[in-house]
Formats: sequence, C-alpha cells, structure tokens
Amino acid sequence: MQPTFRTRRALQLGLTANALRPLSGPRTSISAFFAGWLTAELAPQLLALTATDTAAHLARRGWRGADRVGLAMSALSAAGLAGLIASAQRARGAVEDALVEALGPDYRQGLRRPPNAKDLATPWGQLVLPFRLDGKEVRRDHDIAYAPGGRRFLLDIYRPRAAVSGRPVLLQVHGGAWIVGNKDQQGIPLMLHMAQRGWVCVAINYPLSPAAQWPEHIVAAKRALAWIRAHIADYGGDPGYVVTTGGSAGGHLASLLALTANDPRLQPGFTDVDTSIQACIPHYGVYDFAGTSGSRASETRLRHLLARYVVGKDPVRDHDDYVAASPLDRITAKAPPFFVIHGERDTMVPVQEARDFVGRLRAVSPHPVAYAEIPGAQHAFDLFPSIRSAHVVRGVERFLEWTYQRYR
Repeated sequence: MQPTFRTRRALQLGLTANALRPLSGPRTSISAFFAGWLTAELAPQLLALTATDTAAHLARRGWRGADRVGLAMSALSAAGLAGLIASAQRARGAVEDALVEALGPDYRQGLRRPPNAKDLATPWGQLVLPFRLDGKEVRRDHDIAYAPGGRRFLLDIYRPRAAVSGRPVLLQVHGGAWIVGNKDQQGIPLMLHMAQRGWVCVAINYPLSPAAQWPEHIVAAKRALAWIRAHIADYGGDPGYVVTTGGSAGGHLASLLALTANDPRLQPGFTDVDTSIQACIPHYGVYDFAGTSGSRASETRLRHLLARYVVGKDPVRDHDDYVAASPLDRITAKAPPFFVIHGERDTMVPVQEARDFVGRLRAVSPHPVAYAEIPGAQHAFDLFPSIRSAHVVRGVERFLEWTYQRYR
C-alpha cells in the first residue's frame, strides 16, 4: 500500500526541517546527517517532486476534497526547500570571499584563464541527473596497484583523454571514518572537473580498520605518493607537483600528508622518497585526532571510535601516538598552501574543529590559508553534483590554478 498524501508530505516536511536545523549532539549527529544531507543537496529535485505530488493530489481530489493538512505541510516543505536552495546558492559567495581574503582581491589576474560568467553560474543542466558522474573528455585508468597487498592498495587515474605531459597532479583520499569507503565513491565531481581542465587526478584506496591499525592508513597514502613520484609521468603528470584533497577521514589523511613531509616514522622502507605536498584542500576534515582542543565532540570520537577501532591503544597511556597523528598538533611553518572547506551545519565533524585548525595554521604558515565555511552545508555535501558542490568545485579549481601558477 502506498503512503497517503499526508504521510508523504509529513515525511518530507520532517526531512526539510532537519536539513534546515539539524539536530546536534553525539547521539543524534549520525541520524541528523543521513536525514539532512540528501535533502539539502537535492532540494531543487525535491521541490519539483513536492509540486508534482501536490498537483496530482489536487487533480484527483479537487480543491473541496483535498487534504488541507497535507496541503499545508506541502506548502511549508516547499518554503523550506526554497530556503535550502537559496542557502546553497550562497556557497558561491562564501568560496569567493575565502579566496579573496587569502589570495588578495586581484587573485584572478594570476590565473591562466580567469573565470567568465558561465564558469561562475550554477550549472543547472548538470544537476538534472546528479548521480550521473562521467566526463566525455576524461579517461579513467582503473585499479592500478601502487603497492603489494590487494584491492586496498589500488588507485585510479583520471586524466584528459587527449595526450598531455607535465601536468599538475591532484591526489584524492576517500573518507569513511577510517573504517569504510572506496576510491570509486568520493571526490568524483572534483576529479572530473579538474581532469577536463588538464590536471591528472589520482584516487586511492588504503587499508581500513579494524583489520588495519594506525598508522597503516597514512603509510599507505605515502606509498601511493611514492608511486606517483615514480610513475605519474607515464600518465601525463608532473611528479614534482602534487596537491592533495579528501573529505572527513580523507581530509584528515590529506592534511596529515601535507604536514608530515618526509617523516621517516611514516615511511618505513622508503625514507628516501620525497613525500612533500605542494598544496592541500581538505573538505570537512578531522583535524583534532588527539582531542587536545578539549572539544567534547573530539573527545567522544577519540574514546568511542579512534581508540576502539582505528588506533587500538589507550588514549591516555599512548597519548603521544595520537598527537603524532593529529593535523591540529602537527602544524609547522613548513605547511604548504591550504584551502580548508567545511559545512556550516556539519553534525559529524563540528565546524569549530575547522576554525581551530585554520586559526593555528594562519598563526605560523608563511603560505596562504583560505577558509570557506559553506552556508547550510552538512557533512559530505560534495559527493555528487549539486548547487553547493558545483560552486565549491569551481572555487577549488581557482585556488589550485592560482597556487600552480605561483609555483611555475
């Protein structure tokens, strides 16, 4: 039996309300994320569905026989979804303001191809089929082994279909709480976009907990970087220019890669390889791995996730091991340029964690540290094309092109 019109509208209203004002706290953060994430990013599609469902109900029942309560909830949902769409559009301004603040008001003049009006507009055509992730101008090389060990040591390469050489490289590290996730699931919109603009992008798997224990995750990421140094020229990339990105746990690993260049403790058997990173763009990353900020959310994650499943050590007795794995505590003046991106309404990794990380970075780094706090964004807002993620992807492109031109 299909749910009634009133039931459908009540469910949509609840999801919309949670997307607008997600429940916070350790007990509700995961459920609030799953309930609000898709609603926020698919707001245009859900608004169209709400209008269609309402119109169909009125066509069947007429105005006199219509469910007035259901219609009221439909109107409230539509208003909330319109608000979510307006909030998503504000991502463009948030990203641009972040770039201007970090790079200067004239930063676009340093780009090889400054963006035009089309580049900055919302790509509505791309959003019609948001889960269709492909690029006609992009070639993808699947499942290349970067180290022995099976499928968790494989990478994919996204590169222009036309032959290229000496192009900058983007290394994408997937998230998933260090426990789940796959290179095929995250960072695809950004990699397709950058590959279409001449970059060579690499997405990696790495060992997952609890079968793998820290620091196996970061050691694997550095092994992938060592593979890039040795082999990416065969695919058109420049082994001397590698930037890294990733979301959530991937943002943690990407940041740690950028902050631990050539650390021999994390390069067993390959200490001679240069593992420096030229820029880093973490999305909604975990930065306070050791709980040193005193944040309740960080301490809860430390006790219930990291100590139990990822590291497997007592966080008090072996506190130094957690500090060594914490981007917040590994910041030095050698940090490369950063563009930190975080959702304003992230219930999985509270936004204050990103603010603290950026504050410490800016206090010591001689390089630009851009920070975009994305209005209305939940965790993992960029997994597929949406209004919000489209503006963020294009902002990341501008940051990467600016840093690359400065490097050249």
